[in-house]
Amino acid sequence: MGKAVTPEAPQRTGRDFGGRRGGGAATRILEIRRRKRFAAAGRWANFAVLMILLFAALGLVIIPQATGSRTYTVHTNSMAPTYSAGTFLVVRPTTLSQLKYGDIVTYQPAPGSREVRTHRIVGFGAMQDGERTLITRGDNTNANDPAPVRARQIKGMPLYAIPLVGYLTSALGDADRDLWMTLAAAGLVGPCVLLIVLGVRRRRRAG
Repeated sequence: MGKAVTPEAPQRTGRDFGGRRGGGAATRILEIRRRKRFAAAGRWANFAVLMILLFAALGLVIIPQATGSRTYTVHTNSMAPTYSAGTFLVVRPTTLSQLKYGDIVTYQPAPGSREVRTHRIVGFGAMQDGERTLITRGDNTNANDPAPVRARQIKGMPLYAIPLVGYLTSALGDADRDLWMTLAAAGLVGPCVLLIVLGVRRRRRAG
């Protein structure tokens, strides 16, 4: 009978057992880890985009509409650094009786005017008939506003502000501002829903 010969184990070379270069199992493990890192980075990027879109939709349209607020753009630096030019303001309706010294108020300089100002209350006064008025001044100015503010001129108090965004929203104009802002919100929410659906589908496939 012939002598049994024990087969020798294959020698590792620069090719793996499938004939491909790359160092075998160790290289495949590194490649899997690399793909997992890229996948994780992609998920975090999608999450960051989703959060940005959601906050934009909430801050620019959804919250103002839900609270009955109006939106304005600051065009001067009279309230800098509190509100610099280009700030997007969300103003909640407020009555004169709700205001106190030191509050910031948005008002029409003249009744019926399209122009509005947002200044700080530095005092109170009264008309000859006893009607209560506000004395206002910009934080970045040295003199009070020339005329007292009457109740019918008051638009409200700023609810919150977003710096620089006003430059973008002012490009929409005043006439169709609400319509365009609503359409913008729909455009922001749409990608959010798409990202959520795609994320759920990926998790189902991975599971």
